[in-house]
Amino acid sequence: MAKQKFDRTKPHVNIGTIGHIDHGKTTLTSAITKVLHTKFNAVAVRDFGTIDNAPEERERGI
Repeated sequence: MAKQKFDRTKPHVNIGTIGHIDHGKTTLTSAITKVLHTKFNAVAVRDFGTIDNAPEERERGI
């Protein structure tokens, strides 16, 4: 039996960042969403506070 073709109707990109603390991962992620919003108007701009949502990071100010 042949698999049904998956038709993607919503474009998306998965981006992973890895690096040491305070090396700009959140800043880069926020900048990427801002550029994508400006160019395609298809994504919401993500503020710094909404990107790092782990409670441990917020408590420690990371």
